[in-house]
Amino acid sequence: MGCMRALEQKYSRGLEGVIAAISSISCIDGEEGHLIYRGYPIEVLAKYSNYEETAYLLLKGHLPNKQEYDEFVKVLKENQDLHPSMIDVIKKFMMDAHPMDVIRSMVSLMGVFCPDKKEHTREAKFMKAIRVTAKLPTMIAAFHRLREGKDIVEPDSNLSYAENFLYMMYGKKPDELSAKVLDIALVLHAEHGVNASTFSAMVTASTLSDVYSAVAAAIGTLKGPLHGGANERVMDMLDEIGSLDKIEEFLENALTEKRKIMGFGHRVYRAYDPRAKVLKDWAYKLCEMNNNLIYFEMGEKIEKLMIEKVGKKGIYPNVDFYSGLVYTNLGIPRDIFTPIFAMARAIGWTAHVLEYLEANRIYRPRAIYNGPIDLEYLPMEERE
Repeated sequence: MGCMRALEQKYSRGLEGVIAAISSISCIDGEEGHLIYRGYPIEVLAKYSNYEETAYLLLKGHLPNKQEYDEFVKVLKENQDLHPSMIDVIKKFMMDAHPMDVIRSMVSLMGVFCPDKKEHTREAKFMKAIRVTAKLPTMIAAFHRLREGKDIVEPDSNLSYAENFLYMMYGKKPDELSAKVLDIALVLHAEHGVNASTFSAMVTASTLSDVYSAVAAAIGTLKGPLHGGANERVMDMLDEIGSLDKIEEFLENALTEKRKIMGFGHRVYRAYDPRAKVLKDWAYKLCEMNNNLIYFEMGEKIEKLMIEKVGKKGIYPNVDFYSGLVYTNLGIPRDIFTPIFAMARAIGWTAHVLEYLEANRIYRPRAIYNGPIDLEYLPMEERE
């Protein structure tokens, strides 16, 4: 039978190493520790670009000129507001709901209020990508304000994407360094190849479902602790350790017991994550400004000891290790860390969706069947 012949096919657990798409969006060299977006090293973009320009690059395939950039930013800002009915829905959520559940539900709801929901052109899909990217910060901040018993802060079109998020969260314009560091963090998180959440978005889109459904699927995938949220658990780990003098004992025990050290190692990288290198320097500046270097000093000591102990195995800090320090020093609650990841990555998800749809083929993998064949059916009264 055909289902038994499938046993002869090659099986890759978790689809590891399986090529699922051809893409010009990003390239990861895990052995050397390099990441490029559309040909530009991530270090270059973090130094010279900003989130809005990087978003344009990922979606459109090239860096914008001044006119293209201004128009793109204008459209982003025009789409930041939430429909009044969407705000009413947010107010009805239980205030102890996880923010990832909230934004997943709200992105699904965007399909209901979409002005061009019946349009399926590339331009219509592009606009849906813009709307999701523009509205996610507003959704996150609105829910956070409401659960704290505060009024929602409307978006300010005079602020950048990063500035506006912090403004909507706290009701005051952020200082220059805080906005800069968040902007860099968003650039570093914007795209990372065909990871689990991106693949979820592509699988959903391959059925010719809408962009909102694809992003909702990606958010649901990112929510899983094996994908998003590691930076939250880095901070939990630092709290558990408690002080600099307890780090060595903690690491020795954890490694002996084969417990995972949060923020170290990556499915792709066997070298130092290039995003972590960039973010480490900015995390220090932010901690220093806030006169709160204890977490950073603990992080540096953990990094030094871990590289000595397991660096030869290809286990180095990843971007989550220092992004947790950044978000903590921005005053962001830990359960908002992963929603910020989603806010940044929405542009990468939708870029892959639009690219894949150019030569779409519905994803339809097969499974190797290893169950019984030709069992005899017994009437219920004859079954033991």
